[in-house]
Amino acid sequence: MRIEPSSEAVGAEVHDVDLRNMDDAQFVLLRNAFFDHGALFFRNQYLSPEDHIAFAELWGGININRFFTPVDGYPQIAQVLKEPDQTVNIGGGWHTDHSYDHVPAMGSILYALETPSEGGDTLFAGMQAAYEALDDNMKQRLDGLQALHGNAHIFGKQSDYRDEVGDRFGNQDKAGQEAVHPIVLAHPETGKKGLYVNPAFTLRVIDMDAQESADLLTQLYAHIMQPQFHFRWQWSPGSLAMWDNRSTWHYAMNDYHGHRRLLHRITVEGVALH
Repeated sequence: MRIEPSSEAVGAEVHDVDLRNMDDAQFVLLRNAFFDHGALFFRNQYLSPEDHIAFAELWGGININRFFTPVDGYPQIAQVLKEPDQTVNIGGGWHTDHSYDHVPAMGSILYALETPSEGGDTLFAGMQAAYEALDDNMKQRLDGLQALHGNAHIFGKQSDYRDEVGDRFGNQDKAGQEAVHPIVLAHPETGKKGLYVNPAFTLRVIDMDAQESADLLTQLYAHIMQPQFHFRWQWSPGSLAMWDNRSTWHYAMNDYHGHRRLLHRITVEGVALH
């Protein structure tokens, strides 16, 4: 097995491994690389739904997604789908999964079954690299600050985005979760500091004037959106990506209208952040 960094800021591609047949030593290497790089990428995997579930269970308990349409017969697996006649994709903006939960999910394991011949890539951003690149004054300003995260505006009854996604999302009555987390997060596995806010689910900075909060978040987002913190993963059938929600953002590109894209996602439970 060979692990090759994808970029200086985030991700590593793993070669010469069959995720259906790993020994303990290989899994230890994967686990360490995952927390070091924030995301891992694999090609030429041939996973049945049972294989996908078994691999995910090596990492922890499975979070049964309450909003995505599940794969028939496999409630552990969420379907990430865009049909040729649909114009809105799932995940088409920078975000961090499950930051609205009191105990956010550790990460997600996304497996590609059908991909367009061009387009449909996913961008990843490294939150620890972005934090390290901040100047000392900003680091001092962020020290001790917390932010409120929520999901009603994405998954709830009044969500325009949910209406556009249609029956690919459900259970709008179960939306409304909110949680408070530190803006600078010490990773629960490595202790490394990274930014933990995102444009999709972060609502505001706690105990801060609304305009000041908006200005600060806008400044942080603009910083993180600089390309030096990113890696672009190109999908193909049989490829797999897994990312750490505590140390990355991701963004599913929506540049393949008229083509079908189908992936299966399993989300792994995390641990309390504070």
